[in-house]
Amino acid sequence: MAINVYFNFNGNAREAVEFYATVFGTEPPQIMTFGEAPPDPSHPLPEEAKHLVMHAMMFIDGSPVMFSDVFPGMPYTEGNNINLTLMNADTGKIKAWYDKLKEGGTVIMELQETFWSKCYGSLKDKFGIIWQLSHEDGQSGDNA
Repeated sequence: MAINVYFNFNGNAREAVEFYATVFGTEPPQIMTFGEAPPDPSHPLPEEAKHLVMHAMMFIDGSPVMFSDVFPGMPYTEGNNINLTLMNADTGKIKAWYDKLKEGGTVIMELQETFWSKCYGSLKDKFGIIWQLSHEDGQSGDNA
């Protein structure tokens, strides 16, 4: 599996995705907002988050590039808004990589099942690199 680039934006991910699609001549990407995600009664969605991009993906010259807005209240630093996403069909590998990467790092989201992945987690490693690790079922390339 390849390592994918994931860009985070501060409320303007849709504008960025549409801009890059024009620049690179790609098909208009599918964009999912936080408001379109399945609701979680234990974590009600604030009104200001509903229109923000939860996930979008496009292929730029054959490489997958993913986009999202940061959730309201989450930290955002322009220039440090890129993280690496590693998707694999082997849950054991994902768990091993996650455990090693979190040594000396900071967990952002513990490995867990989500509506888009049966095994997903994110962390910042001891060098300050943010990683997202996700199970890929082989049916699509955009389930992180």
